[in-house]
Amino acid sequence: MLISIHPDSPEQRKVDQVVDLLKRDGVVIIPSDSVYSFACALGSSKGLEKMARLRDIQPEDAHFSLICKDLSQVSEYTAPHNQTIFKLMKRALPGPYTFILDAGTNVPRLFRKSKKTVGIRIPDHGVPAAIVEALGRPLVVSSVVQDDDVIEYLTDAELVHEKYSKRVDAVIQGGIGNNEPSTVIDCTSGEAEVLREGRGVIEGIL
Repeated sequence: MLISIHPDSPEQRKVDQVVDLLKRDGVVIIPSDSVYSFACALGSSKGLEKMARLRDIQPEDAHFSLICKDLSQVSEYTAPHNQTIFKLMKRALPGPYTFILDAGTNVPRLFRKSKKTVGIRIPDHGVPAAIVEALGRPLVVSSVVQDDDVIEYLTDAELVHEKYSKRVDAVIQGGIGNNEPSTVIDCTSGEAEVLREGRGVIEGIL
């Protein structure tokens, strides 16, 4: 199923259609301000297992991230962090950054893994924001992996749909995606360490 949702003014009827799939343990592919990503609802163990199979890994070994609607929701799912980290996130988000933080107790045990850390995203994109708002909880996400040389496969929802239509419940078309992942910043030590430079610029943030 291919569902087109306008990135600037998401149609509520279509957003609700996606949310219904997620509430029934579905896995969808969504756009963001970086690459298209697999997504399921946080708390859906069946959805998490489906995503792990798509990535050919065990759920407890997965390095999935959470998409939250705002910093207030981030605080519900992470351990307390210092003011320096909070101000950094406030400068950077929403945007193409993934912040690695200590997981809070509201994150399901299966998702927390032995490392007890979690990647946090607040993309600057209307579609995931609308889905999380309507769902009432974060999304668990993982980038669609590029396994060939066709860059358009990561950026064009119709090509993503051709590849995954039989393996996911829906692909959400929300404009042309990017082929560069988010910038990953580890904040678990109380200081920011860039683990991967991606779309999110470092200058002016750190």
